[in-house]
Amino acid sequence: MPWNYPFWQVMRFIVPALMAGNVGVLKHASSVMGSAILMEDIFIKAGFPKGCFTNLVVGSKAVEDIIKNPIVKAVTLTGSKPAGSAVAGTAGSEIKKTVLELGGNNALVVFEDADIDKSVETCVAARYQNTGQSCIAGKRLLLHEAIADVFMEKFKTAVKDLKVGDPEDENTYIGVMSREDLAEELQELMNDSIKMGAKLELGGKREKAFFEPTILTNVTREMPVFKEETFGPLMAVTTFETDEEVVELVNDSEFGLGVSLFTQDLEKAEKLVSRFDDGAVFVNAKVASHPALPFGGTGISGYGRELSHFGIREFCNIKTVVMDK
Repeated sequence: MPWNYPFWQVMRFIVPALMAGNVGVLKHASSVMGSAILMEDIFIKAGFPKGCFTNLVVGSKAVEDIIKNPIVKAVTLTGSKPAGSAVAGTAGSEIKKTVLELGGNNALVVFEDADIDKSVETCVAARYQNTGQSCIAGKRLLLHEAIADVFMEKFKTAVKDLKVGDPEDENTYIGVMSREDLAEELQELMNDSIKMGAKLELGGKREKAFFEPTILTNVTREMPVFKEETFGPLMAVTTFETDEEVVELVNDSEFGLGVSLFTQDLEKAEKLVSRFDDGAVFVNAKVASHPALPFGGTGISGYGRELSHFGIREFCNIKTVVMDK
C-alpha cells in the first residue's frame, strides 16, 4: 500500500477482505512503517484474532517471494505503474489473482452552464488536497471557452489564497511534497511543457521538496503535463469548444481512473457518462473513494475494483454446486 494515504488505503483493503472471510498481510510503503505497525495493533485491540491482519516489516525485495508463497492466494496493490507491473507479473507466473489501483490523470470538465463559484471551489480541492499527491486528484482542467476567462480569474485567486506552511499546522493547506526527487520530477514536466508553449500563470518555483501551487494554461495534448501523471500541486489547463472535443480530450490518456463534469444540465451529463473510458464519473463533485462505491480504473490506472459488494467479491471464489437425485 502507498504512503500518501497510509491509513485509508489499508482500511479499504483489509475491511472488505475480513468481511468476506479472508485474512490479509500488509507490505506497506517503507516511509510509513510506523502507520503500518499502528494499524496491526488497532485490529488486535479491536478483538480480531492474531493473524487476521499481519503487518510485514520488510523491504520491496522480499515481495516476490512472499507473493510466491503458497499461503498467499491473491494480491492487491495501490501504487505506481512499475510497481503494479512487477506485482502482477509475479502473481501471474503463479496463477494468482491481482487487483491493481494505479496512477491517474483525472480531468475536471467545466461546461458553459456550470455554477462557476461552486466549480472553482471543488476544482481547487480536487487538485491541491494532500499537496496534489493523490491518484484521484484532478490534474487536467478542461474549460469551455465561453467561461474560461471568468473561471480562471476566480480559480487563480482561490489558489493564491491557499495557506502554505508547516504541515503540522492544522490551517496549512499546502506543505512540502513527500520527497525532493518527486518535486524535481514535477518541475521537469512543467519546464518541458513551458518550452512547448504552455504559459505559467501562477507559481512554478521549487525549493528542495517544496513546490509552489502552480497553474499552467495553453496546455495542449502533446505536452507532458497533459499526458503524464503530475503528482503534486500543478494544474494543467486546456480549453474546448464542443462536447465532442472534450470527450476526445478526456479519453486522450493512457490513464482511466476518473473524470468530473461540472454542469447544471444533468440530462446532458447522463448522456455523456458512457462515452468516457474512466472507471468513475462524478457530476458536480470531485472524484472520491467511498466504502459504498466500487473504486478502480481502466488502462494503465489498473483493473479490478475495491470497496462495495464488487470489491468484496473480487477476492471470493464462486462455487457451482449441482445435485442430481
